[in-house]
This record gives sequence, structure tokens and C-alpha cells, in this order.
Amino acid sequence: MRGRSAALAGLAAAIWVGCTPATPEVKEPGESDLLDLERMIHQKRYAPYEPAEMFDNGAVMRHPPGGTVPNDRVTGDPGLTRGVTGGAYVDRIPIPVTLELVQYGQDRYEIFCGACHGVAGDGESEVARHMTQRRPPSLVDARIQAFPPGRVYQVIVEGYGLMRSYEPNIPLRERWAIVAYVKALGRSRAAALDALPPPLRERALKELP
Repeated sequence: MRGRSAALAGLAAAIWVGCTPATPEVKEPGESDLLDLERMIHQKRYAPYEPAEMFDNGAVMRHPPGGTVPNDRVTGDPGLTRGVTGGAYVDRIPIPVTLELVQYGQDRYEIFCGACHGVAGDGESEVARHMTQRRPPSLVDARIQAFPPGRVYQVIVEGYGLMRSYEPNIPLRERWAIVAYVKALGRSRAAALDALPPPLRERALKELP
């Protein structure tokens, strides 16, 4: 009987402890009751280029493992992916050039290139007028049009002068579409009306001022 009473007393004590509210945490003066969502930002961490004793070379910036490439990089024929093969720029666009590709290139060009180089490719734009240090070149100029397609493509990939690289923003096929459209822009400026097929010549005469 005594053992049973002791067991019941122990059970009652456990229930009482479990139901008793925990002692509230004492907050410092001015401490907010809101959840601290900044705790991961303000934790101890290394900054870029900061020395790090935990690594053998003492540098926090780590080199990628040998032989690896970014998972979004297109690998394969360098003529296709970089615009260069055998140490020279490719002289032909390495994908089929169709009307659809050129029209797609026009759309991409006007989004990414037209703001600086002008919608007509002549280097006349609101942005260009304010770039007093160095204006974007005219892409329909004979000197630029003489560039092989691979060089135009590589400028998109690597940037040139004040122009940054657009490799992260423009996928491979879109880059070649823009190259095709830039070449088409140049030909449209240099083409004589008499050299056009009759239907195109009639259309040009109607639309030209």
C-alpha cells in the first residue's frame, strides 16, 4: 500500500512539473520580443580574400577542383562555344542561319544591344550620347562589318573596352542569333536597291522615305 501511494505521489509530482509554466527568460533592457532574423547575417564568418588559418595555404578563397567547369558552361567545339578554332576566329556562323534565327537575333539585339549601339546599329542612342569617355561603335560601320563572325561572338562572350561580358545573360544560340542579325544589319546598309529581288525592291521603295 505504501509503495502504491509513493508511486501515485511521484506521478502527481511529474504531472504538476509538466503543467507548470517554465520560468520566463529574463531579457536585457531594450531587447525585442521579435524573432531575431538577422542572426545568420551577424554570425562569425570569413569575408572574401580574408586570411584563413583553417586552410593550408592561409587563404579563404578556394580554387575549384582541377578539371571541373561551371555546371552552366557549354562545352564542346570551341568554334561553337567560344567563336575561335585553331587560334583563329571562325569565319562562318556555326549553326544554320535561317530567317527565323535572324528575326530572333533582332529581338535579342534590341533587348541587350540596342540601348547602347542603337536600334539601327549605328551607335546612335540616348545612352551613347551620354557616354563621353568612349561612345559605343557603329556596328554597321565597314570596319566592324569586316570582323569575322567569331570575333563579334567573342565580344559578346568576353566583353570589350567598357562593354561587359554578356555570357551569363545570353545563351549560346541567342549569341549566334545576334551575330547573324548584326551581319544582316550591315548588309542592309550596303545593299543597292537594284540588287534586291523585285518583290523586296518594291517593298523597299514603298517603305523608304
